Amino acid sequence: MQRGMLRKLLCLSVLFLGSCANLRHSTLLDEEWSTIYSQTRESSLLELQSEELKNLPPAYIKPIIAIYPNSFQDLTGQRKSNSSFALFSSAITQAPDAFLIRAFKHAANGEFFKVVERVGLENLTKERQIIRTTRQDFEDDTKLSPLTFAGLLVQGGVVAYDTNLKTGGNGARYLGVGASRQYREDTVTVSLRLISVSTGEVLMEVLTSKTILSVGLSQDVFKFIEMGTELIEIELGVAQNESVSIALQKAIETSVLEIAKLGIDRGYWKYE
Repeated sequence: MQRGMLRKLLCLSVLFLGSCANLRHSTLLDEEWSTIYSQTRESSLLELQSEELKNLPPAYIKPIIAIYPNSFQDLTGQRKSNSSFALFSSAITQAPDAFLIRAFKHAANGEFFKVVERVGLENLTKERQIIRTTRQDFEDDTKLSPLTFAGLLVQGGVVAYDTNLKTGGNGARYLGVGASRQYREDTVTVSLRLISVSTGEVLMEVLTSKTILSVGLSQDVFKFIEMGTELIEIELGVAQNESVSIALQKAIETSVLEIAKLGIDRGYWKYE
């Protein structure tokens, strides 16, 4: 009895370890799948995704831009999906303007655009009113500096989120041992416009898309032991999904980079 149990445990251990090794080994051997899998590795939101945007030469005179809270929103209405039905949660962050402000502010390490605060404009004006009232009560004649006005407005939004644009995979099974691999591609699209405050003219407009990858790898074992009277079934799997927020951040940063380059080409500003 004990020998039979020991044999079963050894068999399970060998199959389990072999499946784990084969799963990793197969991804390493297959260059195409390894590339797709590595592209879904999550980056950090703490830094710019675009090195080119970060390393832009400084502008000779910084363009002053304003981004209002309703000027860059999620216009898709896309909901999260669990592959069967849509959920109540939104598929995209409802504060994409935070990524946009960050991209403009950190372009050329903060030496290209000057961004003025408009998202919290109501709070800012209230605080300035408190300062004026306090100075008046204490008979302080020091004048408060005026707010910086912007010559350019930024408008746009996340205009499309397409799911399952491309799906694929492959698999095989032999003598009860099988393996499969599959992937899915979604796409997020961002529109960005730069508008002259003095004339209302749309000076520049760009449209940028970014692919969002999802990759799944799995292996399974289906075996009969003890003269075909007992069944062993093992399933292993791993999935890697690219962060939607990071994909959106990359699309926004690419749009800002295109705006900066178009402005140079059209003579709206120049490098130092």
